[in-house]
Amino acid sequence: MQVTGYSRQQLTRLIQQYLNTGVVQLRDTNKPAGFKQIYTTTDIALLAEMDERYATPSGAVVKKLCERAYSIFDEVQYKNIANISVSHLYNLRGSTGYQNQRRYFEKTKSKKVAIGDRRKPNAAGKPGYIRVDTVHQGDQDGKKGVYHINSVDLEIFPFNISGFHADNGSEYINQQVAKLLNKLHIELTKSRSRHSNDNALAESKNASIVRKTFGYSHIE
Repeated sequence: MQVTGYSRQQLTRLIQQYLNTGVVQLRDTNKPAGFKQIYTTTDIALLAEMDERYATPSGAVVKKLCERAYSIFDEVQYKNIANISVSHLYNLRGSTGYQNQRRYFEKTKSKKVAIGDRRKPNAAGKPGYIRVDTVHQGDQDGKKGVYHINSVDLEIFPFNISGFHADNGSEYINQQVAKLLNKLHIELTKSRSRHSNDNALAESKNASIVRKTFGYSHIE
């Protein structure tokens, strides 16, 4: 892997080919694709134009608009794309050709979970308010990697914990954690949507301490 730059899957296939045939033969990348391209760059441009005109409606609506453009208004350029399926229409929207012409972004939609108070952490300089996050070391070949629990202000732990702030990860925002903290009379707060700095202390420690110490390699 280090010498060739091939992935583990590529090397496994080539080694198996050698065991079966006694030779290693790379695939001919100059062969034409197995499937003929049905929808051209012109069709993709028409789709992007239609989406722009109608503010990206659902796939079924766009398909109907293309059908009407061809069959009712005699716009012959829509003949090909009028026959597209709704599922493949979404494939074209995700293609590089479409993305180069038109990109559409939606803001993150907050999901309401009735656990914790969603606000900026504010300990007012008092000890006992910790901030916590989780860093996953990554899975490899179906084997789970370790999870680092990263907490900020370890020096304040000898004090009674009064506040517990995390992001919206399910490892902390769940009924078990809420029940435990409620039992101990510890305030649970969580980061607000689109406010990435709400847990900035823990996030910066993820990079400067945890990743610097353990790196990104898989640890069983």
